[in-house]
Amino acid sequence: MSDETVDRPNRFRAEAAAQGLPPEEVEEWIRTARPAVYLAEGGDGPLGARAGGDPLLPHGVPKPSDPFVASVDLAALPPGATGLPLPTDGHLLFFAGADVGGSEGRVPDAVMYVPAGTPTAPSPLDHAWRKPYRPRELRTFWHQLSAPMPESFALDRWGDLADDEQFELAEELGDAWAHVGGHRPGWALQIGGHPMSPQNDPVHYARDAGEAGDAAEGEGDDWLLLATWRYGDDVTELDSGVAHWVIRHRDLAARQFDRVHRYIEMA
Repeated sequence: MSDETVDRPNRFRAEAAAQGLPPEEVEEWIRTARPAVYLAEGGDGPLGARAGGDPLLPHGVPKPSDPFVASVDLAALPPGATGLPLPTDGHLLFFAGADVGGSEGRVPDAVMYVPAGTPTAPSPLDHAWRKPYRPRELRTFWHQLSAPMPESFALDRWGDLADDEQFELAEELGDAWAHVGGHRPGWALQIGGHPMSPQNDPVHYARDAGEAGDAAEGEGDDWLLLATWRYGDDVTELDSGVAHWVIRHRDLAARQFDRVHRYIEMA
């Protein structure tokens, strides 16, 4: 596992200075960066997540309405690596189909937490419209800072009235950040951090009172990216398809995973 949460901001400062970017906006970019864990297929390390196939479900629980995506071993994640108030052990299971725009917003059975020691068994979900995703093991993983998408940074920094120059500055900050990122394997699953979306920011979607479906419920708490999944070549009907799961900080801390919102997108 590699940790660049200290070195990368310093390299970014140097790169941004060389490009003449405003120091105050450079520091704001660094301040908004969040830690994340990335998992990739292959490797010979401990099993961080199991993807595809049939999920291991506790006896008697209702079967989720969408296909099984992945099960993350929370004990394999270093403490604090995601910046999220996750349980320290057990497994977090994610479910999603491949229907862009389908079941957006709150999906009560999109995420399931299975505490450590809970008896489980392979449980075919019998979705006639979708065979299980390809089984694979994710044993390569690392943690590093995740920066916001430039458009999201601009909207958060300057509001809905951000002008073209501010959006352009955000793009330049994003390019400088990416330039000092170094090479990483193609990851399949991200836990925590900021979303990487081909279209729209799912955290902004969920934060919007209209998307939340309840204006009072949508206010007064931070929405966080819980996870992003890259479908890859297994789902041919999606071009660069991704699924995002987002949740309020207080709901995550209370383990109220039935309050997760899910968004599925493609390029």
